[in-house]
Amino acid sequence: MGKIFYIMGKSASGKDTIYSELLSRKELGLRPIVLYTTRPIRAKETDGVEYHFVTEDILWKMQTEGRVIELRTYDTVQGPWHYFTADSESIDMEHFNYLVLGTLVSYEKIRDYYGADRVVPLYIEVEDGRRLERAMKREKKQVVPDYSEMCRRFLADQEDFSEENITRAGITKRFPNNDDREVCMDEVAKYIWERL
Repeated sequence: MGKIFYIMGKSASGKDTIYSELLSRKELGLRPIVLYTTRPIRAKETDGVEYHFVTEDILWKMQTEGRVIELRTYDTVQGPWHYFTADSESIDMEHFNYLVLGTLVSYEKIRDYYGADRVVPLYIEVEDGRRLERAMKREKKQVVPDYSEMCRRFLADQEDFSEENITRAGITKRFPNNDDREVCMDEVAKYIWERL
């Protein structure tokens, strides 16, 4: 019986890098479940890798077909952005283990959909000052930096990942060493390996 390992953390916590690294570790044998979004693609992102980048029309069509497991909408300075997970024929929980990158809310919906015994949370932590430095560095690399949106995401994460919300979601294990990426990667990989 397969499991879904669910990576989450505040913006600029390094979860994208950890996600990519874990998928590259062949000994873990993890397959990706790529989430969907209607937000614009960023520099250095690839459709179908970080997200499936879709239009709102495609989202509404998938909802009509009953394929959307969870959906979140963020009112950004550029208008509403939708993020969602869709049930797909490519997900075979009987034979494979998967890796997903998402938010605390999406983790809870996936856990409720597939069952708590099959969805394992991987919560990545980085000190807020360090995260803000990383976010600024990343935003400067964009073709058109959007510092207002960067700040909105940073502040929204304070609420979304509050201690109350983390406790409510039942997350007890945290990976706080992401200032040393190699140490954090090894800790996360070991944790996954022990649960396969």
